[in-house]
Formats: sequence, C-alpha cells, structure tokens
Amino acid sequence: MRVPVQLGVGAALTAVFALAALVSFVWTPHDVTQIAVSQKLQAPGGGYLFGTDHLGRDVLSLLMAGARTSIAVALVAVGIGAGIGVPLGLLAAAGRGRLLDEVVMRGNDLIFAFPSLVIAILITAVLGPSAINAIIAIGIFNIPVFARVARGGALSIWPRDFIMAARAAGKGAARISAEHILPNIANLLIVQATIQFSLGILAEAALSYIGLGAQPPVPSWGRMLAEAQTYFYADPRLAVLPGLAIVLTVLGLNLMGDGLRDMLDPRLRRDAL
Repeated sequence: MRVPVQLGVGAALTAVFALAALVSFVWTPHDVTQIAVSQKLQAPGGGYLFGTDHLGRDVLSLLMAGARTSIAVALVAVGIGAGIGVPLGLLAAAGRGRLLDEVVMRGNDLIFAFPSLVIAILITAVLGPSAINAIIAIGIFNIPVFARVARGGALSIWPRDFIMAARAAGKGAARISAEHILPNIANLLIVQATIQFSLGILAEAALSYIGLGAQPPVPSWGRMLAEAQTYFYADPRLAVLPGLAIVLTVLGLNLMGDGLRDMLDPRLRRDAL
C-alpha cells in the first residue's frame, strides 16, 4: 500500500515535537524553572541555541517542556472524548429512533449550540485555572464530536448482512457493537482523533494565553506567547518561536489526518487507482 505524501510529512512533523516532549521528561538544555535576570533577552548562541526570554530562561528548554504540556493536555482530552463519546454513539446507533438515541443526539445538539472555546473559558474560569481543568473543558467538547462520528459510522454498518447474521446467532446489540461495528468504523475514529488532537493543542494554547491553562512554573506555548507580546518589538523571536511550534504541530497533525483518511478509506483508494 502506497503511503500518502501528506501522511509522511505530517507524521514527521508530529514525531519531532512528540520526541521533544518525551525527551523533556528526562532532559532539557537548562532548568526551565531557573530564573537568571542577568541573562535576560540573550540572543541565540553562547549555550542558548534559541536565546533566553525576559526572565533569562532558555527558550529551547521552554519549547520542549511546553510541547510536553500541550501534547499531554490534548491527548488526555481526546482520550476523554473518545472514551465517553464513542460508546454513547454506538449505543445511540444500536437503539436508533428510540429514547436513548434521542437523548444522546439532543444532548450533542445542546453542546454544539455554544461556541466550544467560550464554554471552555467559562468552565476553567469557574473551576479555576489549571492544566487539569483545561483537560476537562476540552474533553467535554470532544465527547459529542466522537459520539456523532461513531453513530454516523455505525448506522451505515447496522444494515449489513454480517450484522444480520450476528443477530441471528443470538448476539446482543452491545456485543455486536463491540465485536463488529467498532472495528469497521475504527478508521473514521482514528482520523477524527488526529483532528481533535490538533484542535486540543490550539485550545490549550488559547486557554494558557489568557491565563486559564497550565499555571507557572509549568511551561506552556500559549503562556510563552502571552509573555512575549510585551517584548514583541524588542525581540520578536520570543513570540515567533512558540507560535511556529503551534503552527507546525497542528499542521503535522492535520496532514497526518488527511493522509490516514486517504489511506484507510477504500473509496479513495479505488479512485486513486
């Protein structure tokens, strides 16, 4: 099977930042919590590959640790959304047209009626600014997304002959959903997960930018942008580098999602042939 170009490029970009995040657990060039005002706003070089910020902290170390924060928040939020949304979508499809289906879909409509970022800001403002509350806020809005994708995919599978055979064999709706429906819609869920992952990184950066995400001394790309805006004209590097990290990570995930869609969707594979 030929691997789409965008999948390779997206996976490479994502791997770079994922590797930086993993390495930051055990090593960074400098301590990200160490403040050295005498070294503030140093240009790249002299032991600081990307220079230092307004507090004398190593920018490269902050970028590495910030990748850890952004990826962790987005990953857990996607896990929450998929872990709750997919079973709800499968149950709704299994009982299509019944009360459970109506309750799940109208609940999804209610959440979708409000701008996700605005409600995420409200939730973190009420619960208090922290990475945990950012995860909760972002995860809540991932639930209806995965529920709709799972339900839509499952509804196209339920009329198939092999599902009828499973029902004739005495299997219940829950068992059919787990053994037959879920494997057949896994490609849809994987692609959607990459999209929600990229949106989660953007949402975490936005919440941290306004002070409602990860709190000091935990580094965050969004807070790096917020702190850099005061020094933008004096040293634009402080804003460009975290902004570029966010853009490249989101771009990589979106390219990877597009590539996975092209590779996993049999209809697109047939069109390519």
